[in-house]
This record gives sequence, structure tokens and C-alpha cells, in this order.
Amino acid sequence: MKALKVLTVAVLTTAFLAGPLTLLAGDAKSDKKAEKPKPYPLKTCIVTDEKLGGDMGDPYVFTHEEREVKLCCKSCLKDFKKAPAKFIKKIEEAEKKPKK
Repeated sequence: MKALKVLTVAVLTTAFLAGPLTLLAGDAKSDKKAEKPKPYPLKTCIVTDEKLGGDMGDPYVFTHEEREVKLCCKSCLKDFKKAPAKFIKKIEEAEKKPKK
């Protein structure tokens, strides 16, 4: 009987201490989701330079390293993944240009 009391106290203590920690972990994840990626500054596909939303339909949009990237189609993703630094550099250069 005494062992049952000890076990019950141990389980309740663990649950009491672990509860707030799980809430903190959940808040950290929601903070990351709350942060929006940098918006894509171009009106063209970074890979093919084709106008977004043209013949290919809606652009393929994804996030790469906290930055929004838009491609004319999902098949351009393969080229983007081969050399992402090259394409991110193009996006960064476009951000530096003054908007008309």
C-alpha cells in the first residue's frame, strides 16, 4: 500500500512539473509559425524569368530559409534546389533595387 502511495505521488509530481514545460515548447513552435517569411519582391520566376501567373497557372510558392520564393511551376524547384544560393542572391539584388 505504501509503495502505491509513493508511486502515485511520483507520477503526480512528474505530471505537475512536465505540464508547464510542454506549454513552453508549444509556444516556441507557434512563435516560429507567427513569423512571416520575407515577401518575394519579383513578378517573375527566379529560375526562368517568366511572368508569374502566366501560361503556367498559379505560381508555386514555398519558403526557403525564412524567405518566400515563387516559381512559375513546381518543376522549377529541381533547378532551384541545385543552386539555391545563386537564386537567393538574385532575390536579394532585386530587393535592393528601388521600386518604381
